[in-house]
Amino acid sequence: MTPLVLSNDTCVLLGRLADTLQTQRPAAEMREPIRLARALVLAERLHPDNPEKAFAAEQDLLAAAPPVRPDQTRGEYAALLRLIAQGVSR
Repeated sequence: MTPLVLSNDTCVLLGRLADTLQTQRPAAEMREPIRLARALVLAERLHPDNPEKAFAAEQDLLAAAPPVRPDQTRGEYAALLRLIAQGVSR
């Protein structure tokens, strides 16, 4: 479930994840392992020198980014992430 208030880190990471998915094969199927892997990579890039902050950012991102639905494209998932970051959808 999405946290009630998204942190700045979470909003930044939602945007970065959405950007990646939209620019790299947006018509391809989105898969749950991609969501998990990208969350880890993006959080570690955001806080490269602080593993505790990176872990917290990853967990918050995963809480905000819903599980992938069957037949959802990367582009569709990116659009959903942007809505979540804007507070429009949960």
